[in-house]
Amino acid sequence: MTYHARIHEAVPGAPLIFTFHGTGGDEHRFHGLARSLLPGACVISPRGDVSEQGANRYFRRTGEGVYDMPDLAARTTQMAGWIAAAKAARQPCRTIGIGYSNGANILASVSFAVPDLFDQLVVFHPLIPFDPPPQPGLAGKAVLITAGRADPICPAPLTRRLADWYRAQGARVTLCWHDGGHDIRQTELDATASHLAT
Repeated sequence: MTYHARIHEAVPGAPLIFTFHGTGGDEHRFHGLARSLLPGACVISPRGDVSEQGANRYFRRTGEGVYDMPDLAARTTQMAGWIAAAKAARQPCRTIGIGYSNGANILASVSFAVPDLFDQLVVFHPLIPFDPPPQPGLAGKAVLITAGRADPICPAPLTRRLADWYRAQGARVTLCWHDGGHDIRQTELDATASHLAT
C-alpha cells in the first residue's frame, strides 16, 4: 500500500517529519510549515485515501465524532507500515509527526499501535472519543497537544483526557490552549517551534 504524497528529501540521517492534514485538506496543507519549522529536515506529507463526499480523510466515520472503528484499525495498520518503510529507507536521526484534526487522529492512533515510529508528536485539535489500551512504549516520547477551549468539534474535556492518557503512559506532554475554536493560531505554531527545538 502506498499514499499519494508530497516529499521533500534531505541529506541521509536528517530529521524526518510526516505531516497529516485535516478533513478536506491535502498533502500541501502542512508541508511548507514543516519545512519552515525545521529547515534541513526531510518532509513527507501523505494525502488521506478516504473520500467523504469528496473530502480527503485518513479513515471513515459514520457521523461527527463517531468513528468506524474497524476501518480506523485497518487504516492505522496500513499507515504505520507505510511510515515504517519510509523511515527505514531514510534512517533519520529523529522522526516527528505533525497532524491536524483528522490528521491528528490518525497520527495519535498510529502512536497507540506502534509507539516507536515517532520520537515527537504534534497533534493539533485531536478528537479521540475512546479509551486506548495502555501503551508503555510511549514512555519518554515528547507530545505536544494543542486545542481551542471553544472548539465545537473537539470538546475540551476529551482533549484533557487524551493528554492525561499520554501522561499515564510516561510521555512528556505539553498542552497548549487558545480561546478560540477549531482554527490553528499563532500560539500553537510558536509552541510547535519550541517543541521541535528541544
